[in-house]
Amino acid sequence: MHAMQYELTLPADYDTGVIRDRVARLGHLLDDWDGLGFKAYLLRERGLRGSPVNQYAPFYLWNTVEGMNAFLWGGGFQGLSDDFGRPSVRQWTGLAYEEGAGSRARFAVRRRRPVPVSGPLAEAVEDAVREARRLAAEEGALLAAAAVDTSRWELVHFSLWEHDTPKADGDLFEVLHLSAPGRDRLPRGRRW
Repeated sequence: MHAMQYELTLPADYDTGVIRDRVARLGHLLDDWDGLGFKAYLLRERGLRGSPVNQYAPFYLWNTVEGMNAFLWGGGFQGLSDDFGRPSVRQWTGLAYEEGAGSRARFAVRRRRPVPVSGPLAEAVEDAVREARRLAAEEGALLAAAAVDTSRWELVHFSLWEHDTPKADGDLFEVLHLSAPGRDRLPRGRRW
């Protein structure tokens, strides 16, 4: 399981309707992408729900490296790069995935934080696994995941919610579309 995200931070006066239209036109193209657990098409708008920026920042959870690579090198990513320039793509190794009881993804929370410098690494990642479990158990949660980037020693928590008042800390995004062809095949629980 691999997490991936890129961010397009847009000008303060950018018409976010352009992003909404783009997702409405093209979002369905990943609805059956082989190897994809899910892609959440995320948008936050400056001045709404505490956002300081306009930002398009899709978040992916991949079942297979082959699916991720086919997207990056096989054309799926090229259209975005052609239209906006090639963004830096962040990748994290999956630590945990949990399903919640929610039924519709309307909002997402992403929280990135450093892995603590002191203390055992196993303890830090076990805390991340427990947090994913806690988030998924909250009312209105659809799912939660935790992952780590060992090149930066950074943890990421990602969760999808039915409402805009989740019990999660981090950046709050609106979900414009959810492509989830392999969500039912994402392995549950701790990944080691």
